[in-house]
Amino acid sequence: MPSKIILIHLSIILPCIILGTYLIFAQKGTAFHKQSGKLYMILMGLTGILTLFIPAQIGQRIFNHFGVLHLLSLLTLYSVPKAWFAIKRGDVKTHKSAMIKLYIGGIIIAGSFAILAPGRYLHALFFN
Repeated sequence: MPSKIILIHLSIILPCIILGTYLIFAQKGTAFHKQSGKLYMILMGLTGILTLFIPAQIGQRIFNHFGVLHLLSLLTLYSVPKAWFAIKRGDVKTHKSAMIKLYIGGIIIAGSFAILAPGRYLHALFFN
């Protein structure tokens, strides 16, 4: 059974997968896009913070806690405010770039590692 923090992380990231995928492909600038985007950024920011408290389960560790996947947590904690402030000042290009990097790094790459890496909870859930 996974720890409570992993279950909380999964309960936050699952809506992010759905929202992020929608936001990547949906029409931009609509009221629904803006509201969904705010929720997505808040949830991604929360999960970026939360993942820092989940110890690395496989591979090398720094301070017996942080692993390579934690670099994507840092990407998240950098990208969310960057995208937020960019769109507030009307810089759509920077906002779009930060959001795409956040989606690819925080959802696609991190999710792939979480599912495909043996020794991780999601790998056991999907393949055992």
